[in-house]
Amino acid sequence: MLRAILEPVALFLTPFIAFAIYLILRARYPLAVEHWSRGRVSTMTLAGLFIVVLGMFLLGLTAPRGRGIYVPAHVENGQLVPGHIE
Repeated sequence: MLRAILEPVALFLTPFIAFAIYLILRARYPLAVEHWSRGRVSTMTLAGLFIVVLGMFLLGLTAPRGRGIYVPAHVENGQLVPGHIE
């Protein structure tokens, strides 16, 4: 469950982290407010959302799919048989 939350968050933060690294390489203080104007933050937000959507789409295309039929958990002879794929 944690992975389902952390992957999109990491993808969304990618443009912000890249911009902070750019500021550091330019020898500027990355936490100064004047570097984070409304236009830049809006652009990075849209880029982050685009990266999240693209990443989730590609993950959905390349994710391994289970082959077979799912048999849900059930009780046989008084024993609980866990769900499995046949």
